[in-house]
Amino acid sequence: MQPPFASDQIKAAFDVPDASAQEGLLALRRLIFDTAAQTPEAGRVEEALRWGQPSYLTPERKTGSAIRLGVPKGARFALFVHCQSRLIPEFAAAFPAWDRFEGTRAVLFDDPAEIEPLRHSWLIKRALTYRIRKPLEIPA
Repeated sequence: MQPPFASDQIKAAFDVPDASAQEGLLALRRLIFDTAAQTPEAGRVEEALRWGQPSYLTPERKTGSAIRLGVPKGARFALFVHCQSRLIPEFAAAFPAWDRFEGTRAVLFDDPAEIEPLRHSWLIKRALTYRIRKPLEIPA
């Protein structure tokens, strides 16, 4: 079940012309809230607009790094994280050759079926707890 949108402006951000992109963005949104519900150490997740994109933050405990959803140039939809974080490099090391990336800032998708709940919730949980967990050791 999809949680209610935090505002009409956020709801409008999901009104993209591409039906597959909209379906994928909504599936990622649901996965973010489902993962947050299973990650009590992150605290409450707030949905807001940042740079015109739906963003997910941990404002009370400040445990996480922001997650954003949007439509990039090189794919139908994407899950974005802070580009100067270790999140995408750690994710790529943990799950090599599974996903397409836009540098260190996004996981790119062309089809909602590419969303794999176990793998992508791993990334979401690491983003929600970014400031309170140890970084992964990435072999050189």
